[in-house]
Amino acid sequence: MKVSVCIFTYNHSKFIRQTLDSVLCQQTDFDFEIIVGDDLSKDNTREILAEYQTRYPDKIRLLLHPKNLGNNGMYNALATFQEARGEYLAQMDGDDYWINPHKLQKQADMLDQHPEYSACFTNALKVFEDEQYESYELVKDKKPAYTIDDLIGEEEIFFMATSSIMFRKNAIPEYPAWFYKSQSGDIPRNVLLAKAGSIGYIDETMSVYRKNRAGVSYADNEKDRAFLNNRIEMYSNINRELNYKYDKLLRKNIARYYKLMLEARQYQNSYFRRLGFALKYLYLGKPKTQVAKEIIQHYIVPAPLFKLYSAIRLMPYRLMDRS
Repeated sequence: MKVSVCIFTYNHSKFIRQTLDSVLCQQTDFDFEIIVGDDLSKDNTREILAEYQTRYPDKIRLLLHPKNLGNNGMYNALATFQEARGEYLAQMDGDDYWINPHKLQKQADMLDQHPEYSACFTNALKVFEDEQYESYELVKDKKPAYTIDDLIGEEEIFFMATSSIMFRKNAIPEYPAWFYKSQSGDIPRNVLLAKAGSIGYIDETMSVYRKNRAGVSYADNEKDRAFLNNRIEMYSNINRELNYKYDKLLRKNIARYYKLMLEARQYQNSYFRRLGFALKYLYLGKPKTQVAKEIIQHYIVPAPLFKLYSAIRLMPYRLMDRS
């Protein structure tokens, strides 16, 4: 088997027909299989999957979990990968779809021709299902291949859509223990792939990344303690995985999440917890003077003490005005 298409579903009844149709219309000179892992959908996703399997019994295999595996669908994705028989794996979420019938062929050809590549990807169109935002292509700074240098920055970097990637099954023979703790599968997986080899790029828009309120990414909440803690842990583990080669960049990235933690809803009335996060942000992020000053004023110096300090500083000017 040349390619296994791994699809991950959870409550995708509204989209899964378009997803499957876009895979089934792929034109290739090799055989490929479709494996769909469903994480115990509560809508009629499974009924639709059963319908398609009946129509394409030799092409589609279903992995129907008796319970939701959790962790934002990551465990479902890993279980689906394990069932794959292909040399190359093409992944996609059940609400995304492909818009080029030659996507699989072109990506498999690239990996055949470049054994040094661990993976390859195409450009993708990001569309907003239930919000009035304009669609846009994810890849801006285009180059023939990408390395870890392109994936690590002071902020989170995302330009490789899940549905746009094909990778060698043996590129990651075993996931490290820390990977399973992350609520994001794409970010650490792409880093691990780049660690195994360069990632080739095909400069064509072949897939659509659909942003909708039912999607996993909407579970990310930048005012939620659990999400922010998980990101801090994930990037700390990535830093360790890469032997601290990008320590300066990743420390600033981690510092961003400590800054966001200052406004986490769980800590709105906790001066000492916010004090700790502010100190960690200042230590790791080393922000510019004005930003540091604002953090100190808002989160480190207690409000009554800051008012007293301000009053003392203004006292000479008030006395001068009275005279």
